Amino acid sequence: MKILSIFGTRPEAIKMAPVLKSLALEAEIESLVCTTGQHRSMLRQVLDVFELQTDFDLDLMVSNQTLNGLSSRLFAALDPLIEQVKPDRVLVHGDTTTAMVGAVAAFHRGIPVAHVEAGLRTGNLKQPWPEEMNRRVVDVVSDLLFAPTEGSKQNLCRENLAGKVYITGNTVIDALMVSSTRISLDDELRAGLDAQFPFLQSGRKILLVTGHRRENFGPGFQNICTALAELSARADIDIVYPVHLNPNVQQPVLAALSHLSNVHLIAPLDYLSFVRLMQRAHVILTDSGGVQEEAPSLGKPVLVMRDVTERPEAVLAGTVELVGTEVERIVTAVHRLYDDEAAWRSFAQHHNPYGDGYASQRIVAALLNRTVTEFAAKPEVSHQVAADGQEDPVVI
Repeated sequence: MKILSIFGTRPEAIKMAPVLKSLALEAEIESLVCTTGQHRSMLRQVLDVFELQTDFDLDLMVSNQTLNGLSSRLFAALDPLIEQVKPDRVLVHGDTTTAMVGAVAAFHRGIPVAHVEAGLRTGNLKQPWPEEMNRRVVDVVSDLLFAPTEGSKQNLCRENLAGKVYITGNTVIDALMVSSTRISLDDELRAGLDAQFPFLQSGRKILLVTGHRRENFGPGFQNICTALAELSARADIDIVYPVHLNPNVQQPVLAALSHLSNVHLIAPLDYLSFVRLMQRAHVILTDSGGVQEEAPSLGKPVLVMRDVTERPEAVLAGTVELVGTEVERIVTAVHRLYDDEAAWRSFAQHHNPYGDGYASQRIVAALLNRTVTEFAAKPEVSHQVAADGQEDPVVI
């Protein structure tokens, strides 16, 4: 079986890396990798960490690109590539424009599509934008739908889609568990990672910030910066913000925060360095989807600077709180987690509903039409899904 995996961004690469490693172990699979080249340096960092090589690099990034411009370049590049490779299946991840175009291009060629991280929904096409539309389109044209959670599966079932659904857990947890264990067991590696952050002071607790969502461009980012500036008045805090390369993020962030001594605006980090910062953080403030899934595995409270999330499981589990982009809500939520130990522990001690580290193995089993033991957030009850689609409960 020839499988062509298509992705273009750093978060996609992180979540696809454990799948690609698992595919490489199967003699029955010829695994080919195509990257579309958005933010190539950030993408290369991830591929290097996981010791992955690409077969095709389309290098489609241009300055100040529009979504329509990117989409047209993606279609123009991917269509002849799919015709040349003639894969038995195309594998895409998540909700990027690359995933959407890659899936539709394969569909137009009559190539089956498998969607990793299927079924996430907010119900609002404007939040997140354009990701909510992208993932719906990918799910419609996919015949294999790898849902990370039971809730994601139920979203797909309500939409009566034609694809076969498996609950796999999220592959980002696979990547995180491998990387976190590697850091914890290797003193030299850990010391080298920590040496990148000499500005961190003992006695100060780290607030780790990530922010890059398109729907927050403009007033949203201005509010986020105002909130961070207000929080910097605390003497017990170091704010660390790896600033995304997008000018719509860099310009307002640098203008508003670069003069503050305990706000550390740093370049985007390689994956291992970011995992180490998550390990050291006291609280994580983010608009990222992936961080919402990763941080609970490390016992870190997460405040999400969005009004809705396609990952409600962590909110229900108590590991994540939505704070939007209003200054007062952000500041109040951060103060509470720094000042109230019980509130901090109420976040940190909950379980992670997003995975157990075996999502990639389940995905590969499904691709090869083998029986799959589905992920269950409550591990005492799981299900096996056989190739014929029949389910049997399994106690594990």
